[in-house]
Amino acid sequence: MMAETLRIHDGDPPRSWWRRLVGSSPLSADSRPWFQGALGEIAVGQILGRLGPEWTVLHAVPVGAGVSDIDHVLIGPAGVFTLNTKNHAGSDVWVGERAILVGGHKQHYLLHARHEAARAGRRLSAAVGEPVSVTPVLVLIEPRKLTIKQRPADVGVVTDRDLLRWLKRRRPVLAPERIARIADAAMVPGTWHHHPAPPEDPVALQERFAELKQTVRSAQRRRGLWGLGLIVGGGAVAVSYGADLLAALLNVGLS
Repeated sequence: MMAETLRIHDGDPPRSWWRRLVGSSPLSADSRPWFQGALGEIAVGQILGRLGPEWTVLHAVPVGAGVSDIDHVLIGPAGVFTLNTKNHAGSDVWVGERAILVGGHKQHYLLHARHEAARAGRRLSAAVGEPVSVTPVLVLIEPRKLTIKQRPADVGVVTDRDLLRWLKRRRPVLAPERIARIADAAMVPGTWHHHPAPPEDPVALQERFAELKQTVRSAQRRRGLWGLGLIVGGGAVAVSYGADLLAALLNVGLS
Protein backbone atom coordinates (compact mmCIF):
# COMPACT_ATOMS: atom_id res chain seq x y z
CA MET A 1 0.00 0.00 0.00
CA MET A 2 2.96 2.32 0.53
CA ALA A 3 3.91 2.00 -3.13
CA GLU A 4 0.36 2.74 -4.31
CA THR A 5 0.11 5.70 -1.91
CA LEU A 6 3.29 7.20 -3.32
CA ARG A 7 2.21 6.53 -6.90
CA ILE A 8 -1.07 8.37 -6.37
CA HIS A 9 0.61 11.17 -4.42
CA ASP A 10 3.09 11.69 -7.26
CA GLY A 11 0.09 12.75 -9.34
CA ASP A 12 -1.17 15.24 -6.74
CA PRO A 13 -0.81 18.90 -7.77
CA PRO A 14 2.05 20.66 -5.94
CA ARG A 15 1.09 23.04 -3.16
CA SER A 16 1.47 26.76 -3.77
CA TRP A 17 3.77 28.75 -1.49
CA TRP A 18 0.70 30.07 0.35
CA ARG A 19 -0.71 26.59 0.96
CA ARG A 20 2.65 25.47 2.30
CA LEU A 21 2.83 28.57 4.51
CA VAL A 22 -0.55 27.96 6.16
CA GLY A 23 0.04 24.21 6.50
CA SER A 24 -2.33 22.88 3.87
CA SER A 25 -2.10 19.10 3.64
CA PRO A 26 0.12 17.76 0.86
CA LEU A 27 -2.40 14.95 0.39
CA SER A 28 -5.26 15.15 -2.08
CA ALA A 29 -8.69 13.62 -1.69
CA ASP A 30 -7.40 10.66 -3.74
CA SER A 31 -4.15 10.03 -1.87
CA ARG A 32 -5.42 10.72 1.68
CA PRO A 33 -7.33 7.42 2.19
CA TRP A 34 -4.39 5.48 0.74
CA PHE A 35 -2.03 7.26 3.13
CA GLN A 36 -4.24 6.43 6.12
CA GLY A 37 -4.50 2.84 4.94
CA ALA A 38 -0.73 2.59 4.60
CA LEU A 39 -0.28 3.86 8.16
CA GLY A 40 -2.64 1.13 9.38
CA GLU A 41 -0.86 -1.52 7.35
CA ILE A 42 2.51 -0.45 8.75
CA ALA A 43 1.16 -0.48 12.32
CA VAL A 44 -0.16 -4.02 11.92
CA GLY A 45 3.09 -5.11 10.28
CA GLN A 46 4.99 -3.92 13.35
CA ILE A 47 2.62 -5.87 15.60
CA LEU A 48 3.08 -9.03 13.53
CA GLY A 49 6.83 -8.64 13.91
CA ARG A 50 6.36 -9.73 17.52
CA LEU A 51 5.13 -13.19 16.50
CA GLY A 52 7.50 -16.06 17.14
CA PRO A 53 9.79 -17.76 14.59
CA GLU A 54 7.19 -20.46 14.04
CA TRP A 55 5.21 -17.91 11.99
CA THR A 56 5.89 -16.79 8.42
CA VAL A 57 4.54 -13.31 7.67
CA LEU A 58 4.29 -11.77 4.20
CA HIS A 59 3.39 -8.12 3.66
CA ALA A 60 1.67 -6.41 0.70
CA VAL A 61 1.38 -9.55 -1.43
CA PRO A 62 0.44 -8.68 -5.05
CA VAL A 63 -2.18 -11.03 -6.46
CA GLY A 64 -3.46 -11.81 -9.94
CA ALA A 65 -2.67 -9.04 -12.40
CA GLY A 66 -0.80 -7.20 -9.67
CA VAL A 67 -3.25 -4.30 -9.43
CA SER A 68 -4.35 -5.40 -5.95
CA ASP A 69 -2.58 -6.93 -2.99
CA ILE A 70 -3.24 -8.69 0.28
CA ASP A 71 -2.13 -6.59 3.24
CA HIS A 72 -0.63 -9.50 5.19
CA VAL A 73 -0.47 -13.29 4.83
CA LEU A 74 0.27 -15.35 7.96
CA ILE A 75 1.30 -19.00 8.06
CA GLY A 76 1.80 -20.70 11.40
CA PRO A 77 0.63 -23.39 13.81
CA ALA A 78 -2.86 -21.89 14.04
CA GLY A 79 -3.32 -22.01 10.27
CA VAL A 80 -3.12 -19.69 7.27
CA PHE A 81 -4.65 -16.23 7.45
CA THR A 82 -5.13 -13.25 5.18
CA LEU A 83 -5.28 -9.95 7.05
CA ASN A 84 -7.10 -6.93 5.69
CA THR A 85 -6.37 -3.77 7.68
CA LYS A 86 -8.79 -0.85 7.94
CA ASN A 87 -7.64 2.36 9.57
CA HIS A 88 -10.71 3.83 11.29
CA ALA A 89 -8.97 5.65 14.13
CA GLY A 90 -11.50 7.74 16.02
CA SER A 91 -14.54 6.22 14.29
CA ASP A 92 -17.39 4.14 15.69
CA VAL A 93 -17.57 0.64 14.20
CA TRP A 94 -20.53 -1.74 14.45
CA VAL A 95 -20.10 -5.41 13.56
CA GLY A 96 -22.91 -7.82 12.75
CA GLU A 97 -22.98 -11.31 11.32
CA ARG A 98 -23.48 -10.04 7.76
CA ALA A 99 -22.56 -6.36 7.84
CA ILE A 100 -20.10 -3.81 9.18
CA LEU A 101 -20.98 -0.16 9.69
CA VAL A 102 -18.43 2.62 10.10
CA GLY A 103 -19.92 5.86 11.35
CA GLY A 104 -23.33 4.46 10.47
CA HIS A 105 -22.38 3.67 6.86
CA LYS A 106 -22.34 0.12 5.55
CA GLN A 107 -19.01 -1.21 4.29
CA HIS A 108 -18.25 -4.24 2.13
CA TYR A 109 -15.32 -5.37 4.25
CA LEU A 110 -16.62 -8.87 4.96
CA LEU A 111 -17.16 -9.59 1.28
CA HIS A 112 -13.68 -8.35 0.39
CA ALA A 113 -12.05 -10.31 3.22
CA ARG A 114 -13.74 -13.53 2.10
CA HIS A 115 -12.70 -12.91 -1.50
CA GLU A 116 -9.06 -12.38 -0.50
CA ALA A 117 -8.95 -15.54 1.58
CA ALA A 118 -10.59 -17.65 -1.13
CA ARG A 119 -8.17 -16.29 -3.70
CA ALA A 120 -5.18 -17.00 -1.48
CA GLY A 121 -6.48 -20.49 -0.75
CA ARG A 122 -6.78 -21.35 -4.45
CA ARG A 123 -3.27 -20.14 -5.26
CA LEU A 124 -1.61 -21.79 -2.28
CA SER A 125 -3.48 -25.04 -2.91
CA ALA A 126 -2.28 -25.09 -6.52
CA ALA A 127 1.30 -24.36 -5.47
CA VAL A 128 1.42 -26.92 -2.66
CA GLY A 129 -0.54 -29.61 -4.48
CA GLU A 130 -3.08 -30.15 -1.71
CA PRO A 131 -5.99 -28.14 -0.25
CA VAL A 132 -4.96 -25.16 1.86
CA SER A 133 -7.65 -23.57 4.02
CA VAL A 134 -7.27 -19.81 4.56
CA THR A 135 -9.09 -17.80 7.23
CA PRO A 136 -9.92 -14.15 6.46
CA VAL A 137 -9.27 -11.62 9.22
CA LEU A 138 -10.35 -7.99 9.33
CA VAL A 139 -8.09 -5.84 11.54
CA LEU A 140 -9.62 -2.54 12.69
CA ILE A 141 -7.10 0.16 13.62
CA GLU A 142 -7.87 2.13 16.79
CA PRO A 143 -11.65 2.50 16.47
CA ARG A 144 -13.13 4.93 18.98
CA LYS A 145 -15.88 2.47 19.81
CA LEU A 146 -16.31 -1.11 18.64
CA THR A 147 -19.74 -2.70 18.99
CA ILE A 148 -19.97 -6.39 18.11
CA LYS A 149 -23.60 -7.37 17.84
CA GLN A 150 -22.81 -10.79 16.40
CA ARG A 151 -19.47 -12.05 15.09
CA PRO A 152 -19.33 -13.30 11.49
CA ALA A 153 -18.98 -17.07 11.45
CA ASP A 154 -16.22 -17.20 8.84
CA VAL A 155 -14.32 -13.90 9.20
CA GLY A 156 -12.24 -12.92 12.19
CA VAL A 157 -12.83 -9.33 13.29
CA VAL A 158 -10.29 -7.93 15.73
CA THR A 159 -8.68 -4.62 16.67
CA ASP A 160 -4.97 -4.01 16.28
CA ARG A 161 -4.67 -3.99 20.07
CA ASP A 162 -6.11 -7.51 20.38
CA LEU A 163 -4.55 -9.06 17.26
CA LEU A 164 -1.59 -10.84 18.86
CA ARG A 165 -3.68 -12.22 21.71
CA TRP A 166 -6.31 -13.44 19.22
CA LEU A 167 -3.70 -15.28 17.16
CA LYS A 168 -1.90 -16.84 20.12
CA ARG A 169 -5.13 -18.15 21.64
CA ARG A 170 -6.06 -20.16 18.55
CA ARG A 171 -5.41 -23.89 18.79
CA PRO A 172 -2.71 -25.45 16.58
CA VAL A 173 -4.05 -27.06 13.40
CA LEU A 174 -0.93 -27.41 11.22
CA ALA A 175 2.06 -29.68 11.77
CA PRO A 176 5.52 -28.11 11.39
CA GLU A 177 6.27 -29.93 8.12
CA ARG A 178 3.02 -28.71 6.54
CA ILE A 179 3.69 -25.17 7.74
CA ALA A 180 7.08 -25.36 6.02
CA ARG A 181 5.57 -26.60 2.71
CA ILE A 182 2.97 -23.85 2.63
CA ALA A 183 5.45 -21.16 3.69
CA ASP A 184 7.94 -22.23 1.01
CA ALA A 185 5.24 -21.96 -1.65
CA ALA A 186 4.05 -18.61 -0.32
CA MET A 187 7.56 -17.17 -0.60
CA VAL A 188 7.61 -17.77 -4.38
CA PRO A 189 6.28 -14.66 -6.21
CA GLY A 190 4.87 -16.83 -9.00
CA THR A 191 2.50 -18.46 -6.52
CA TRP A 192 0.58 -15.21 -6.34
CA HIS A 193 1.15 -13.59 -9.71
CA HIS A 194 1.96 -15.19 -13.08
CA HIS A 195 4.07 -12.23 -14.20
CA PRO A 196 5.48 -10.74 -11.00
CA ALA A 197 7.17 -7.39 -11.44
CA PRO A 198 10.59 -6.85 -9.87
CA PRO A 199 9.94 -5.65 -6.32
CA GLU A 200 10.73 -2.03 -5.56
CA ASP A 201 13.71 -1.49 -3.30
CA PRO A 202 12.08 -1.75 0.17
CA VAL A 203 14.59 0.63 1.75
CA ALA A 204 13.99 3.29 -0.89
CA LEU A 205 10.23 2.76 -0.61
CA GLN A 206 10.28 3.18 3.16
CA GLU A 207 12.47 6.28 2.89
CA ARG A 208 10.10 7.91 0.39
CA PHE A 209 7.08 7.12 2.54
CA ALA A 210 8.84 8.39 5.68
CA GLU A 211 9.56 11.65 3.85
CA LEU A 212 5.88 12.00 2.90
CA LYS A 213 4.84 11.19 6.46
CA GLN A 214 7.16 13.90 7.78
CA THR A 215 5.75 16.42 5.30
CA VAL A 216 2.20 15.60 6.42
CA ARG A 217 3.15 15.99 10.09
CA SER A 218 4.93 19.28 9.42
CA ALA A 219 1.81 20.62 7.70
CA GLN A 220 -0.31 19.52 10.67
CA ARG A 221 2.00 21.32 13.10
CA ARG A 222 1.97 24.45 10.98
CA ARG A 223 -1.85 24.44 10.90
CA GLY A 224 -1.83 24.02 14.67
CA LEU A 225 0.48 27.01 15.10
CA TRP A 226 -1.71 29.14 12.87
CA GLY A 227 -4.77 28.13 14.90
CA LEU A 228 -2.99 28.90 18.16
CA GLY A 229 -1.90 32.25 16.78
CA LEU A 230 -5.47 33.15 15.88
CA ILE A 231 -6.67 32.21 19.37
CA VAL A 232 -3.91 34.17 21.09
CA GLY A 233 -4.36 37.10 18.73
CA GLY A 234 -8.10 37.12 19.30
CA GLY A 235 -7.56 37.01 23.05
CA ALA A 236 -5.16 39.95 22.89
CA VAL A 237 -7.68 41.98 20.92
CA ALA A 238 -10.37 41.14 23.46
CA VAL A 239 -8.13 42.22 26.35
CA SER A 240 -7.08 45.43 24.62
CA TYR A 241 -10.52 46.55 23.57
CA GLY A 242 -12.80 44.60 25.89
CA ALA A 243 -13.01 47.32 28.57
CA ASP A 244 -13.78 50.06 26.04
CA LEU A 245 -16.38 47.86 24.36
CA LEU A 246 -18.05 47.06 27.69
CA ALA A 247 -18.15 50.73 28.65
CA ALA A 248 -19.70 51.64 25.32
CA LEU A 249 -22.38 48.99 25.73
CA LEU A 250 -23.17 50.21 29.25
CA ASN A 251 -23.45 53.79 28.03
CA VAL A 252 -25.87 52.70 25.33
CA GLY A 253 -27.95 50.82 27.87
CA LEU A 254 -28.10 53.78 30.28
CA SER A 255 -28.90 56.41 27.67
